[in-house]
Amino acid sequence: MTYAATDLPRQSNASGWLARAEAWLDARGKLAWIAAMVLGFILFWPVGLALLGYMLWSKRLGPINFRGARHATAALSPTGNSAFDAYKAETLRRLEEEQHAFDSFLERLRAARDKAEFDQFMEERARKPAEARPDEA
Repeated sequence: MTYAATDLPRQSNASGWLARAEAWLDARGKLAWIAAMVLGFILFWPVGLALLGYMLWSKRLGPINFRGARHATAALSPTGNSAFDAYKAETLRRLEEEQHAFDSFLERLRAARDKAEFDQFMEERARKPAEARPDEA
């Protein structure tokens, strides 16, 4: 396929515009890329999908890691300082006990609330037939 001479500047102009847009987004960081992708999805979903694919392919978002998993494993690993490791283990044990106590408190609180709501329901149910009888007589 042959291109006309007038098509060449248009192609380089389009690729130049894309290169400038890419550089502009790179200068502003990951949030700019994400904003462009979201805007692309809003305006015309294939554009957003193409941007997402490009960002994943070019690793614009960086390596994908799971912060919660990384922090959890770091919290359990020893530091090498035995005094700090003992303090950390004691603190984690104490926090787990407090969490268990709080969870049991919440369970008792829910049970008490449920019982109060059930008792109120039963009282209202018992009252309705008693109120309905004088009307029938």
